[in-house]
Amino acid sequence: MEETVTKHKLNSLKCCVIVPTYNNEKTLERVLNGVLNHTENLIIVNDGSTDSTAHILKAYTSHEQIHFTENKGKGKALRAAFKHAESLGYHYALTIDSDGQHFPEDIPIFINTLEASENKNLLLIGARNMDQDSVPKKSSFGNKFSNFWFWAETGIKLQDTQSGFRLYPIEQLKKLKFFTSKFEFEIEVIVKAAWQDISVRNIPIQVLYDETERVSHFRPFKDFTRISILNTWLVILTLLYIKPRNVFRALKKKGFKRFIVENFLGINDSAEKKALSVALGVFIGLTPLWGFHTVIVIFLALTFKLNKTIAFISSNVSMPPLIPFVIYGSFKIGNFVLGENITFNFTDNDTSSDILNHLKIYIIGSLSLAVISSVVLGLLCYFIFLLFTKKKGTEAHG
Repeated sequence: MEETVTKHKLNSLKCCVIVPTYNNEKTLERVLNGVLNHTENLIIVNDGSTDSTAHILKAYTSHEQIHFTENKGKGKALRAAFKHAESLGYHYALTIDSDGQHFPEDIPIFINTLEASENKNLLLIGARNMDQDSVPKKSSFGNKFSNFWFWAETGIKLQDTQSGFRLYPIEQLKKLKFFTSKFEFEIEVIVKAAWQDISVRNIPIQVLYDETERVSHFRPFKDFTRISILNTWLVILTLLYIKPRNVFRALKKKGFKRFIVENFLGINDSAEKKALSVALGVFIGLTPLWGFHTVIVIFLALTFKLNKTIAFISSNVSMPPLIPFVIYGSFKIGNFVLGENITFNFTDNDTSSDILNHLKIYIIGSLSLAVISSVVLGLLCYFIFLLFTKKKGTEAHG
């Protein structure tokens, strides 16, 4: 009865199941038959298998199949399947690995969660219990490593970011551009989905690691290197584009006053944390590290677990209209600290030693200005945040 209900739900939600496979002859048939207990909406991708996979798939010719003549990687297999599923009119796709670690019996969990969710712009990842004894230590470590980088890139904390048992909103994904072709695609797709406001969530699933059957095609050195390069690039994009974009989007949507009240004053962080975030942003923003302020301030905010939004906004103390004042102030303070009286005037007649003197005064002055300003504004904002917090508390009790 439940299987019949699940079939109906899969059809009404326009959802199919995609099974990418590469040399999993021991488990492939069991996985496919398990999927067919729940739906006929099946797409199989034979990613250039060299074992008996092609022979096994002859028994499933009534279902959609994609065959690659050579192995192209899981990312290419999934992207080809998504495109084909879309052409068949599907809006969602469940992906399940063919190595036997996933249970097709968990398909209803994904479908019921999607059906019950108000937000249908949803990407679900099956969360495995990675602490059980049968799970290889390297898999457990790799998952924790991936979870950390996903959080750094999106701000979303997940229990499992590497599980291949997922539900994708393929109609939404077609708007995104992907560049990876191997295992790292499963990281790229969830990060870019989160960046486009697709809700990325975990749901609990079963997992089985049977080393007598399971064949892993993960190449520790090559694939870990590819994943590391991808994460490096995604972090750079996060710092230089995504975080600033999100701040400016919120500013545009809410307007300046509401944005300051809600995103600056009204954040639930403590007054101390918000004030330290201001101090960090102001300090970095006034240092002579032009072009790197955003990267550095968000990296340090993540490292010290401060408020990234407040730190980023505060680092814009040296935005273009204010740059002349920042430079002038840096020279004035630099002269005072060094006991010099060199005027701020670069001319064609300046010698190299004069230019170096200018730079020395500017650098020392800007660092001094950064320290003074961060301390003063940090303390000032601390008292403002404290007053605002007390005011909110009084209004709540009133």
